[in-house]
Amino acid sequence: MTAALVMDTVNWDPSLSKLLNSLVESKADIPSCTDEEFGFLSELLQSKELNALVKVHNKVLHNIKDDKFYPMLSNAMDIDVDVLEVLATKTHISQDCRELFQLLQRPHIQGLLCAHDAVAQKDYYPRLPDIPLEVDEDEETVKIVQLVKSNEPLSGDGVEPILGATIKTDEDTGKIVIARIMHGGAADRSGLIHVGDEVCEVNGISVEGKTPNCVLKILQNSEGTITFKIVPADSKGGMRESKVRVRAHFSYKAAEDPHTPCKEAGLDFSKGDVLHIVSQDDIYWWQARREGDRNMRAGLIPSRALQERRIIVERQQKEKTDEDTIKNDDFDREEIPTYEEVAKLYPRPGLYRPVVLIGPPGVGRNELKRRIMASDPDKYKTPVPYTSRPPRLGEINGKEYHFTSREKMEEDIQAGKFIEYGEYKGNLYGTNTESVSSLVDAGYVCLLNPHYQALKMLRSPKLKPYVIYIKPPRFEILKETRNEARARSTFDENNSRGFTDEEFNEILHSAARIEFLYSHLFDEVIVNADLSMAFEQLVSAIQRVETDPLWVPASWVQ
Repeated sequence: MTAALVMDTVNWDPSLSKLLNSLVESKADIPSCTDEEFGFLSELLQSKELNALVKVHNKVLHNIKDDKFYPMLSNAMDIDVDVLEVLATKTHISQDCRELFQLLQRPHIQGLLCAHDAVAQKDYYPRLPDIPLEVDEDEETVKIVQLVKSNEPLSGDGVEPILGATIKTDEDTGKIVIARIMHGGAADRSGLIHVGDEVCEVNGISVEGKTPNCVLKILQNSEGTITFKIVPADSKGGMRESKVRVRAHFSYKAAEDPHTPCKEAGLDFSKGDVLHIVSQDDIYWWQARREGDRNMRAGLIPSRALQERRIIVERQQKEKTDEDTIKNDDFDREEIPTYEEVAKLYPRPGLYRPVVLIGPPGVGRNELKRRIMASDPDKYKTPVPYTSRPPRLGEINGKEYHFTSREKMEEDIQAGKFIEYGEYKGNLYGTNTESVSSLVDAGYVCLLNPHYQALKMLRSPKLKPYVIYIKPPRFEILKETRNEARARSTFDENNSRGFTDEEFNEILHSAARIEFLYSHLFDEVIVNADLSMAFEQLVSAIQRVETDPLWVPASWVQ
């Protein structure tokens, strides 16, 4: 019985069976092949291990093409390291933590996670060896590189992604050169193509004198393996993937950006999305992925410097055209929101983050805070304010207010010890930072509803607040809901009447200003159209803060 027949009887992989048949048929034509070598190859092709491996490989590729199989994440090893760091601080507390800490360090578990990441990052595509350097007629060093074409985007805008790379025409030489390597793409995975390499031929076709669009057409008409003949660049800096995560403070659509080097290579994202910045090598265009995105190939996004420049120009144009723009020191001092580096902050048992309610006067923050505190007085507390006025009859120091001298308050204000402060009828009032910290340290959920200008003082590594913006609905709903509830105007010192249309418009105008200046500091937005619904959303938000790991400024966890 021949080896091929043996394979057929046990239903081995057809490709391996065909390969073994060809080996048997060609044995006589290979005089240099010894019986020992032939036996080794025959045994290898018939091994259960190799056949099982091929079947797994084919299954993965089949499911990928049919979009039935995709990873939930691609950085299991990174998460394993993060979990180990957390567990390392708890092994002395819990036997379960010690056991899990030891389990996650075992070679078999780590090997499994590495294999998972390799599959998730599509690191199973063929890696063809680099063909040795050769010398062409004019003795210029060239290299032949072969890549397996995948379903990665191509475009015709002058700078095109080639298998996860982009090309352009060099302004000085007129040659086609590699402009950018996209992290996670085929070119990056191969390690054979570098920025600055000159492309001479594609599949044997010379690209001399051709435009990037012409090269694109050659690639579009190519199937399977694509062979590049390139002149290597002098510098071959390796591509190391950054681990930086940022929260975007603006939305971006590559298709609507007239200045993007390649629309198809761009990465769309929305304001508030967390992005994994994998490369900042280009001063104007970073490479990034959305955190948790299944697409392993990075996309192009505007760099911080580029986006800041765009925002400055936009603000200058707005100042020229919008007569309603308020220009004052507060506006001029504002930072330009683009990206904020973030990291995961894990809940701290018994140490709850302060919850800060921001919004315009009259939007309902006080009522929401009152309801939350009434729902569980033993859990929710608000700091007792300080004042320089003398106590009135029946007032107890430390209950209604902390009573102190004006000189002491002014001294502490200058020392930066107050989150916010103000003067009313000749007396100072304010909230001391330490009063917030003391509530947190005592295990309470500290609730605050300060003026929006206090956000800069509050957002510190020490307090780590969770900022919720209470937003008014549009005018018609704002007026209807407040009138139905017979809400009293907060603009009236005696709270003796309802809101006027002018006051409703003032609420909306103030809200728009707060969003324009400070929306990049908000962790969550709740629209207070219906008070009961807004209250439920607020309760849910506070519960998430207590139980879920959340993204915060990176400096808070360092």
